[in-house]
Amino acid sequence: MTLPLNPAMAATDPPPVMEARRWLQGAVFPPDRPLINVSQAAPVEPPPLGLRQALADAALHDDAAHLYGPVLGMPELRAEIASQWSAAYGGTILPGQVAITQGCNQAFTAILSTLAGHGDEVILPTPWYFNHKMWLDMAGVTTVPLASGEGLIPRAGDAEGLITERTKAIVLVSPNNPGGSEYPAATLAAFRDLARAKGIALIVDETYRDFDSRTGRPHELFTDPDWDESFIHLYSFSKAYRLTGHRVGAIVASVARLAEVEKFLDCVAICPSQLGQIGALWGMRNLSQWVAGERAEILARRAAMVGGFAALPDWKLLGCGAYFAYVEHPYPMPSDELCRRLVHEASLLMLPGTMFQPAGSEAGKRQIRIAFANVDAAGIAEMFRRLAALRL
Repeated sequence: MTLPLNPAMAATDPPPVMEARRWLQGAVFPPDRPLINVSQAAPVEPPPLGLRQALADAALHDDAAHLYGPVLGMPELRAEIASQWSAAYGGTILPGQVAITQGCNQAFTAILSTLAGHGDEVILPTPWYFNHKMWLDMAGVTTVPLASGEGLIPRAGDAEGLITERTKAIVLVSPNNPGGSEYPAATLAAFRDLARAKGIALIVDETYRDFDSRTGRPHELFTDPDWDESFIHLYSFSKAYRLTGHRVGAIVASVARLAEVEKFLDCVAICPSQLGQIGALWGMRNLSQWVAGERAEILARRAAMVGGFAALPDWKLLGCGAYFAYVEHPYPMPSDELCRRLVHEASLLMLPGTMFQPAGSEAGKRQIRIAFANVDAAGIAEMFRRLAALRL
């Protein structure tokens, strides 16, 4: 007997990173050509020693670190975020407008659960972050693709024509995953104005904001005294402080919206990880200079990616920033087939654009995402050497 399966779950694609890892099964990498894995955008090194010592101290001496905490997170962390974000963005954010989640993916699922249900619509620019699309599929929410323009920057004018009575939100990621593009402040303001005029939510995921190449605040959305009427901000501590295994993210939204979020979070996690929150708070208070060094290293790798593709004229660099380069390949085959061949013929693991575009997308067949955050300068140079030597 076969047990029932939710049709929406059955129709959801498998996780792309896990799917790509399965391509490695049975692969043999020559000693002089080890695997270069540029498939996943997550730190692989542990947090800095001071943060680990703070976690260890809390685990040993803070009994509360092992107990349930408030569903919306530690008051101290919520207050620190409100204070630092207010200063960084030039606006007013109150602690009650902040919620802590088990990573930014949970922040997304929680906020979308309060906004949209089966049969509703949400607009995602393409190429999209695959976990956003997966969650909408699981929830029975229709994803409406919004093609990005030059430099992989979406346009509010294009989105306006896609809005229907079923549309509940527009979701933007800046710096972008998978495209790497940094959205101009004017672009985000135009989307905010559109969302407000249409009575829908603008969700901006800034998981990679700590690696933005620009100086100063990246947008003016929080300077609006009524920002929480339509704008919702998401963030992750995983990248800045290497806390991937501790799962700490954040939502900044209206107090009323977070009261609805609390219902969702109480059912799926009860509370965020206490140790993870302790680590995030310690990082916010002590690691600003360390994060600046991490940012400088990522920007150096970004420059290496831009320079490398400039020397490969048959490839087209569509976007590059934060942890990602998004490119168009020159070969007469779809990108999913090409990426499988790259594993065996070049010892390179990359994700095809078919994982970031609607099914059947011709653009997706020509595109590849390269996550370079875990590849040093020597690794980047070797990757380009292998790409230049390809004969397919």
